[in-house]
Amino acid sequence: MNTLTKGQFDLLPRGEVFATGVLPNSPEGLFMTNDNQGKELRWIAKKGWGYDWAVYCHWAEHSAEWITESGDKVTSEAHIKRCVPCDEEVFKIYRY
Repeated sequence: MNTLTKGQFDLLPRGEVFATGVLPNSPEGLFMTNDNQGKELRWIAKKGWGYDWAVYCHWAEHSAEWITESGDKVTSEAHIKRCVPCDEEVFKIYRY
């Protein structure tokens, strides 16, 4: 994925998932817990109904739809940007 710019972000439909992927649960991937290190985590990035966005994740056996509704929010800047490379203007509107 290329770096997401504010201009590109503004064109995304509100309330929609705009990116998804799978990374290992590890410091080099998407580290969420000391349990099950190396197990795959599915993540989704969703634009809010306002002008914000967030990344949610959970174990990869869950669907993107389930993760959207019940997943854990990613709060580490490094992990957010690993999932969705973005410029600082887009990062500033991330919803913690």
